[in-house]
Amino acid sequence: MRLKFLIEYKAHWGQELFIKILKPKELSIPLTCSEDKNWHGFIDLNDDAFSFIEYIYEVKAKNRIVRSEGLRFSHKLSLNIEDKEAVVVDSWRDKLNDSFLYTDAFNSKNAVSPANTLKQSLNLRAWCHLDNNSALFITGDCKALGNWDPQKGVELVQIMPNFFSASLDKDDLPSYFEYKFAAINKDNGEIFWEIGANRNASLQKGICEYPPESEVKLYPFSPKIAGTAIPVFSLKSSGSFGVGDFGDLKLFIDWAIQTGQKLVQILPINDTTITGTWTDSYPYNSISIYAFHPMYIDLRQVGELKNTKLNNRFKKLQNKLNALDTIDYEAVNKAKREYLRCSYDESGLKILSSLKFKEFFKRNQSWLVPYAAFSYLRDKYATADFKRWKEHKYDPAEIAALCDEKSETYKDIAFYYYIQYLLHIQLSAVSNYAKAHNIILKGDIPIGISRSSVEAWVEPFYFNMESQAGAPPDPFAKDGQNWGFPTYNWERMEQDGYAWWLKRFNKMSEYFGAYRIDHILGFFRIWDIPTHAVRGLLGNFVPSLPLSVEEIESYGLKFQYDFMTRPFINEDLLNRLFDEDADLVKKKFVRHLHHDIYGLNEEFLTERQVQAYFKDKNDAKSLKLRDGLYSLISDVLFIPDRNRPNLYHPRIAVLDDYIFSRLLPAEKEAFTRLYNDYYYKRHNEFWYQEAMKKLPVLVNSTTMLTCGEDLGMVPDCVPWVMRNLDILSLEIERMPKEPGTLFNNTKTYPVLSVCTSGTHDMATLRGWWKEDPALSQSYFNNVLHHEGKAPQELSGPLCEEIVLKQLQSPSLLCVLPLQDWLSVDENLRCADIDKERINVPAIPRYYWRYRMHLTLEELLLSTGFNNKISALISKAGRN
Repeated sequence: MRLKFLIEYKAHWGQELFIKILKPKELSIPLTCSEDKNWHGFIDLNDDAFSFIEYIYEVKAKNRIVRSEGLRFSHKLSLNIEDKEAVVVDSWRDKLNDSFLYTDAFNSKNAVSPANTLKQSLNLRAWCHLDNNSALFITGDCKALGNWDPQKGVELVQIMPNFFSASLDKDDLPSYFEYKFAAINKDNGEIFWEIGANRNASLQKGICEYPPESEVKLYPFSPKIAGTAIPVFSLKSSGSFGVGDFGDLKLFIDWAIQTGQKLVQILPINDTTITGTWTDSYPYNSISIYAFHPMYIDLRQVGELKNTKLNNRFKKLQNKLNALDTIDYEAVNKAKREYLRCSYDESGLKILSSLKFKEFFKRNQSWLVPYAAFSYLRDKYATADFKRWKEHKYDPAEIAALCDEKSETYKDIAFYYYIQYLLHIQLSAVSNYAKAHNIILKGDIPIGISRSSVEAWVEPFYFNMESQAGAPPDPFAKDGQNWGFPTYNWERMEQDGYAWWLKRFNKMSEYFGAYRIDHILGFFRIWDIPTHAVRGLLGNFVPSLPLSVEEIESYGLKFQYDFMTRPFINEDLLNRLFDEDADLVKKKFVRHLHHDIYGLNEEFLTERQVQAYFKDKNDAKSLKLRDGLYSLISDVLFIPDRNRPNLYHPRIAVLDDYIFSRLLPAEKEAFTRLYNDYYYKRHNEFWYQEAMKKLPVLVNSTTMLTCGEDLGMVPDCVPWVMRNLDILSLEIERMPKEPGTLFNNTKTYPVLSVCTSGTHDMATLRGWWKEDPALSQSYFNNVLHHEGKAPQELSGPLCEEIVLKQLQSPSLLCVLPLQDWLSVDENLRCADIDKERINVPAIPRYYWRYRMHLTLEELLLSTGFNNKISALISKAGRN
């Protein structure tokens, strides 16, 4: 059989168009351009294995892929190999309209069947989001298509989720006809016609034809879903081991089902075991982008140990740890690891010899072996900092020998295979359970990777290890955030088509129907902080377009290198920052230059030097001195670009600093214009293009629903890209995106958004209410429209009112933290508001240890509360 492909595509000079066959096996076929934009190519198929093929189109230049269709909406053909010739007409597709409907979150559960293809036929292919009780038909102005009666038309077969096919015999069709698609409800026979004008077809007799795939929209469909956000570690059941686990997650899904919710969102669950201390509780600093944290294993499913004495000891320890109000991270991980080691010694090797494990190992070997070797060496050298290992350089041959089944180290290394296999089995069971009950399980993809991680060890070329990633200042972290992660080498990643990210996303899709991209702004630009800095103020965006001296002066601002790029320190500033300790600072940390001007001493020029000096000094006076010195160091107007020192970045948030106050009124006005242009206008098109290199490839690589955390300093181009790619934005009422406003208007949220009352980085509703009484008063009067003085504490009825406002927003998803759901019930909610806080981003090393104050069993039995939640969801039309 010879397949002829035809497609219109306007290529640039030097570009070539290829068909990439994905299934049943990968092939790449070049196309020929016959006219300005008309491309054609041929494939000869004589193998029954090619009765169904899946493919995409790619654009190459100099043997590199420069553009590609998304894998998520690949073209599909059911073929009749007996045909001598078939013509396939295609059109380029980046995505479908309303592409969010074609994700796992909303996939049709209708049965999928193979399509039969007739000889010499017209084969129609259609994308259509169809509810589970309907069937898709084609009908038209001829007898073969039912003369516009859908029930007498031809039913299409769903050959893949949301993708349908029908093979029409050309002998039964006129040479020209008009047609439409329609859906028929299987229960009541109701007909839903395709929206839009009639379609038409002109036939070429004697050959098999495949017209372009149709995108069929039958009826307006705007689902509204309610869900809960909860870290897995925060879950608590009567059978937990002092921390939430995957067994508890299944119980939590039961609660979501009971209350009419359709989504459960969790924080990252990757292994963060770096130091073995409580500092590893930070879930965004993992040692592997694939491996799950061992603490999430449900030991109940592992089974009791054969050693009765050991079993009893662990049961006592379990009861002790489970009785705690918060997580004892170190004790929990030590106990669970010890239990798993005992279980492994008893039955681990038997499990590793099973067929199911071998299948798991084969699929995951590429990351599992390096991870296990890394974990073994981390334990051996008592550090995850691989630069301190004797064999610190990654050598595939050495690692293969270390992990060989015949090596002395195999049993210790295979312990980590065992753990990851158990985690995979348990999370897969939770995922399948969620899907079976129409619950969307939503995961979280951190923006960064740890310096002490498998990826940094194995693939350092993908990262800029000399940089620190973070975030510029925002209302929750006035000095910015320094996460300490290396930044990505996007130029290197682009060379292999972002393979590193594609593998990461595809692994995630094994378990989740939706995901949140943490700090999606990082795909546009990242806040890059020099290694000598501790805080985020001395960073700059990368990539970016720094300013030349000529550009700076074009704003009417005379550039003065020393005054504008070096810390400005005078008597007045020293007295303001240090009060009675100003003289001490003059003696120890600064030197007099001239008049009332000072400079920093050589040993205190950087924040890292200051941090080292105060490392073991934690008294109030030392901390005040340290933070004051940090402020001196960052008191600059411009930061020279690290790679192009003759170009400059205006320092972030400097309009509130002392150096800015020293400018003349005209200079202040000029600098403010420069600052606003630089941060809010200059980079919009540039960053748009940067994001569009990466995000379309990644978003369309899986069928997960994509959500982006787009908080903070958001350039105008971010909403452009997110709307273009159907990525859901994040909307929080108390974190407005409109400058000069106190609160977002929940009624005007975009449909493609996630509405929430708060995130893990924020205080709960009740905590926020007490933080700033003036703000709470404004919200009470101007948003809730209550008169009089706002109560000091947020009552249950007021919480219910706020929760209902979120639920009634137009947002596709409304996902509230469990703490805020519980706040509506004054008898059920936690008495201690402070214990409900998950994280404080202004504290660099925060202990992530929040636990539910009641068990999941108790929550499931709280009928009155559960009925109230169900009623609120129903009232808002989210069921």
